[in-house]
Amino acid sequence: MITVIAVLALHAPGLDVYPPRIDLSGPRAEQRVGAPSEARLRVVDAKVARLVGSTVFPIGDGETTLVVESGGQSVRVPVRVKGATANAPLSFVREVIPTLTRTGCNMGACHGAQHGKGGFRLSLLGFDPDFDHVQIVKSAEGRRVVLSEPERSILVAKPAGVMEHAGGERFKVNSRHYELLRTWLEDGAPGPIKGEATLKGLEVWPTSRQMKIGQTQPIIVRAAWSDGTFDDVTPVAQFDALNESIAAVTPEGLITARGVGQTHIMVRFSGQARVVQITLPYGPPSNFDFPSNNLIDEKLVVAWKGLGLSPSPLADDADFLRRVYLDAIGTLPTPAEVRAFLAERDPKKREKVIDTLLDRPEFIDFWALKWGDLLRINRDLLQEKGMWSFHNWVRAALRDGKSVDAMARDILTAEGSTFTDGPANFYLASRTPSDWSETAVQLFLGIRIQCAKCHTHPFEKWTQDDYWGMAAFFSRLGTKTSQEFGLFGRETVVHLRPTGEVTHPRKGGVMKPTPLGSEATDDPTDRRKALAVWMTNKGNPFFARNIVNRFWAYTMGRGLVEPIDDMRETNPPSIPPLLDALATDFEKHNFDMKHLLRTIFRSRAYQLTSSPAPGNLADASNTYHTRYTRKRLTAEQLADAIDDVTGTREKYVGLPLGTRAIQMPDTKVRSFLMDVFGRPPRQITCECERVAQPNLAQALHLLNSDFLNRKIEMPAGRVAELLKSKKTPEQVVEELYLAALGRQPDEREKAAGLTWMNGLGGVREGAQDLLWVLINRRDFQFNR
Repeated sequence: MITVIAVLALHAPGLDVYPPRIDLSGPRAEQRVGAPSEARLRVVDAKVARLVGSTVFPIGDGETTLVVESGGQSVRVPVRVKGATANAPLSFVREVIPTLTRTGCNMGACHGAQHGKGGFRLSLLGFDPDFDHVQIVKSAEGRRVVLSEPERSILVAKPAGVMEHAGGERFKVNSRHYELLRTWLEDGAPGPIKGEATLKGLEVWPTSRQMKIGQTQPIIVRAAWSDGTFDDVTPVAQFDALNESIAAVTPEGLITARGVGQTHIMVRFSGQARVVQITLPYGPPSNFDFPSNNLIDEKLVVAWKGLGLSPSPLADDADFLRRVYLDAIGTLPTPAEVRAFLAERDPKKREKVIDTLLDRPEFIDFWALKWGDLLRINRDLLQEKGMWSFHNWVRAALRDGKSVDAMARDILTAEGSTFTDGPANFYLASRTPSDWSETAVQLFLGIRIQCAKCHTHPFEKWTQDDYWGMAAFFSRLGTKTSQEFGLFGRETVVHLRPTGEVTHPRKGGVMKPTPLGSEATDDPTDRRKALAVWMTNKGNPFFARNIVNRFWAYTMGRGLVEPIDDMRETNPPSIPPLLDALATDFEKHNFDMKHLLRTIFRSRAYQLTSSPAPGNLADASNTYHTRYTRKRLTAEQLADAIDDVTGTREKYVGLPLGTRAIQMPDTKVRSFLMDVFGRPPRQITCECERVAQPNLAQALHLLNSDFLNRKIEMPAGRVAELLKSKKTPEQVVEELYLAALGRQPDEREKAAGLTWMNGLGGVREGAQDLLWVLINRRDFQFNR
């Protein structure tokens, strides 16, 4: 099992020194020391270790002390050296492979490509040392190495620029990397050693740092091995900046602060990855009054003050009501509901309307639609009967208040007829153990493990062993046809087989069912039961975080982790304490979806205006949620909103008149409007399927097609009914604004509306024009 080792730096008041203890094993050992730039360092016994800059090297076996002094304070770091003069051959796995990775020889654009380069192929980023050793030493009749004269070996001559090399110069002659490879060849090019210690985790220092523009900060990386030893692997680690406009990093791991904001530096070594958080506050620590409604506000306030940000004010009642209606039930409030809410004087009215919405039938409609996207409920994949079976099961689960973990367990362990057992259809959207595993992991854990199918994930710790260990949970699952619904019923039955295993495609051998980052586990009757128990356990580090991040994104406009279904070490959350607190609270309340939504809706942060304030203008993308993030209405929300505001109801093929867009069982019901506005085809398990980006076709459809004009002009539509009710022009304008935008028109808007209604076209045409304008307004097509 691979674990991530937490860094425990030694702290004296005002003095931060890393590591707290130095153990140097072998003649090539070294250890960089992290300390304030102005600190003075010295080794007490020069016969045991020597100091070059801030790096400690071994001299002779024994123990000594490194003294770090700064600002009148000192820290004493114990140093122990053994094997300082031993004749220790280089390790192919611990030293040679990391060097090839660090110099880019085995990256995807070079010899780590699927078919290699120039007839020479290595495993991507060195995930298969046995294969790599054969390729280097034995392939091409061994012409790449000359053990008797290492300098003549192609392995060092080409990357050093001595011989022509399509990849250019990767290191200098006599450089650190050159000498290491030359020495390995001189030692006889030994290969991987059976039983050799394996990498268990990484330590990075610092884990986070607040900086100012122009400041620099070195990173120290230590590898923790299974034999209990540590190596300073900084020279062979890989460093990548996630946002170079805020902080850049050199190949040697030196960070330079460039601009305000918060970002991370990605650190990788031998399939393990960590990040270093770098913060350059937008301004001085903020000072503002922000009464907290719940844990969300408490965590956000701490983050805002540390970043020098301040929140926007609260949204007014009209904006809040429209927002929470759309986010909770996907539906606009009626004019009567808006008037009643605005007139209400109860200080708890926002909490009350939230509770009311969570109990309305439209809540089931709207969230069944969202779960349908996630579960790929699609008649093309499941057949029409299977589609209806799965859709109705989801609706029943929401109606009955089934917890998210219970839904996950039911889906993961489903079996039986796809026509009568809804969750069994989960296994028709994919067809193989590996596909089922990929889908379940991305859906319920938010982890994309597809890369690990063929090689170690380049930006995560997941390996082929992890991938196929997960696939093994589904190896005894099968499907068969049945004639219970007639010879041509085409029913599929999901069933368990008594045998069935997954073999490792590279190593061979049967894979034991093993959860990600955990120990092998099984169940005597159904392996999937063991997986479901592990996955939904309250101690699982992925499940709760994934679900709360998704629902945060659905309601707040962007996830704490983006993309929201790509949870990994190297894609950290914008506000980690908030994600952790929400996940803990979600677990504490037994994975109750309504509780999670209620917590978000009741937070003061959710109820902020979407307009930026001077204190958060610098956070242009609203990464830290200092205001509400405006978001486009989904295709289904927009279709229903147009029907609601025009007083019409679209007739969808195969469904009874009155069926709303948010009630669709799948996305195959014909609707040009919803297709052009980005409803997902439900073909893959990715949130990216639903498209929120604007395009020309959308504008043309609402501006120029007869679709909208026909609805506005309907004899039984809203405009016609308002005019029949003998309302005054002022009342008609007010009613249209309440229906479309959920608020009263201001004086300028009211005057413009009355001008149209009193124009040459008459009251009817003026009212129709006003409604057309309102529907085409940005604040109608967005949740604000």
